[in-house]
Amino acid sequence: MPKKIAAFGEVMMRLQVPGYDMLSQADTLRYSFSGTGVNVASALARFGHTGYLVTRLPENPLGEAALAYLRKLGVAPPFVGRGGRYIGMYFLENGFGARPSRVTYSNRSESSFNTAPQDAYDYNAIAREADVVHFCGITLAMNDLVRTHMKTLASVAKANGRTVVFDCNYRPVLWGDAGYSLAKPHYSDMLRLADIVFMNEKDAIHLLGMKTDRENWRDQVSELIPAVAREYGISVIAGTHRTINEDLTHSLQGFMYKDKAFVFSRELSFAVYDRIGAGDAYAAGIVHGEMEGLTPDVTVNFAASAAMLAHTVAGDTPMASEPEVLRAMTEAISDIER
Repeated sequence: MPKKIAAFGEVMMRLQVPGYDMLSQADTLRYSFSGTGVNVASALARFGHTGYLVTRLPENPLGEAALAYLRKLGVAPPFVGRGGRYIGMYFLENGFGARPSRVTYSNRSESSFNTAPQDAYDYNAIAREADVVHFCGITLAMNDLVRTHMKTLASVAKANGRTVVFDCNYRPVLWGDAGYSLAKPHYSDMLRLADIVFMNEKDAIHLLGMKTDRENWRDQVSELIPAVAREYGISVIAGTHRTINEDLTHSLQGFMYKDKAFVFSRELSFAVYDRIGAGDAYAAGIVHGEMEGLTPDVTVNFAASAAMLAHTVAGDTPMASEPEVLRAMTEAISDIER
């Protein structure tokens, strides 16, 4: 049965350099709007659920443009507040060959979302309406005011029996020097509130300070993830492992830990058109499988296929519908659909 999912997070303006030029070369930019919450809410709406975004946009034409874009993506607007003057931005330069893609953030500290006052959100109304509330570690990195909103909403949702989802999504550039030690107490707070968590072995090692003598990623996951689940009382932990191959294709394998057992997806290899947002597609796939009562094996392969398809479209936001993901799980690559 379709569910109502609310994602708490900032709307970002994405300013992309055309082609593979660098910012220092280009003289035009293409803009769109995105953010982890936007991507997750939109992806789940495409899977048949109702996707809400809990955020704050400026009360000006820029905010109107962002709101129109959200509507186009199928994101429901009742929890989008208005106020402030600015929207966070990031500039994207596409990598090529040995040069990686690069993201440069701008104007985030003064954005409407990151300066939202204490009374900006009706936590109880959100918890009454939504079956699931999704949070992201990128949001957790912003400031103490945003962290207070985030933890309070998660606590209210938990108290109302809602499913709390937390994606670790640690970004070193947002936490600065000594980032892991600064982030750990806040991550621990969110992990204790979460029912479904997205993380990998590196998060367990660096964010939580866990130790392992194992070297293979799968062995590390098998040792560390159950310990995290026990420590924080988490029902489901899922994540991915990515390999960049010599021909610049990517290989991706997902995992899911539930009921004290692991399930791993098939390893998928594919060419990459646009990488940003693929992790959000994977997260949405896992949440969809859990809400629909799918088996862990089906869920993790659905999520991995959703992530693969997200690499094939321009922009951050996943665009695949449920039938398209199911088809990608079972069919070989075709030439043209007729």
